[in-house]
Amino acid sequence: MDMPLYSVVIPAYNEEEVIGETYKRLTAVMQGMGETYELIFVNDGSRDKTAEIIAGFCATDSNVRLINFSRNFGHMPAITAGMDNVRGQAIFVIDADLQDPPELFPEMAARWKEGYHVAYGKRVKRKGESWFKKITAKFFYRFIRRLTTVDLPPDTGEFRLIDRRVCDAVSRLPEKHRYIRGLVSWVGFKQVAVEYVREERFAGKTKYPFRKMVSFALDAVTAFSYKPLKLATTLGFFISLVSFIYLVVIVYQRFFTDMLISGWATTVGVVLFSQGIVLMILGLMGEYIGRIYDEIKNRPTYIIMEIVGQNEDDNRLDNRPVN
Repeated sequence: MDMPLYSVVIPAYNEEEVIGETYKRLTAVMQGMGETYELIFVNDGSRDKTAEIIAGFCATDSNVRLINFSRNFGHMPAITAGMDNVRGQAIFVIDADLQDPPELFPEMAARWKEGYHVAYGKRVKRKGESWFKKITAKFFYRFIRRLTTVDLPPDTGEFRLIDRRVCDAVSRLPEKHRYIRGLVSWVGFKQVAVEYVREERFAGKTKYPFRKMVSFALDAVTAFSYKPLKLATTLGFFISLVSFIYLVVIVYQRFFTDMLISGWATTVGVVLFSQGIVLMILGLMGEYIGRIYDEIKNRPTYIIMEIVGQNEDDNRLDNRPVN
């Protein structure tokens, strides 16, 4: 079988309500581009009928492949598995919820043919999201840019086209806690933004509640910056300096003035404040140490249970090592 020019990686988790429309729109866009292509759906341990529906697409469409995980490993591992197993020269990454429009693929492909290695989608407007989500997202992207030395473009996600060389470079990186958009920025190459309006989910519920967003943010910070540790050190020195000055003031008051020494309220307040800072710093260090522990264990990022829709003469997917 000839290698396709384009590969589309679609991570999916419990998307039975939208996956049919996703396949329909992706197929229409890719056929309209008039080039060879493949759709690689990565089922991230869905508990609904997502896998069965996609398997039905594989049975009737030779352009569709399905990677089934042995369990739920997460959004980033699902994208990683897709990128590890693509065959195309240009790889699109898009979520299954249709908030990011596949109709933008032709424009991304045009920028790739102009010589850009990455064409990433940049959100100029976000529909259907709460004011809290919009504010925290805006703060997060700008906060990350200040913390890291990597040029992470704001208001972007994993929705993008990447050249095969970029895909291979990212796949070779050994991180277990993978922040894909950060890794793509880190490897470099020529990158360009393609602006668009992000729509509401076509159906179903978001797979990124507040708890997962916090975990995602921690992965991003710890993967690309150690400035929080330097800040913790600076804060520790500052508190120590303030405490020493306060101690000098107390000693002076005790031996050289008739002022009464403050009682328990001041003491307890200072102790609680300083202990709170210490615990916060220890927690921050724990986040870094926990990620170091995960890296040392060197467990695979994901485990593939089966691949559906593979041709007998295509051994690439069979022979890929589990990442």
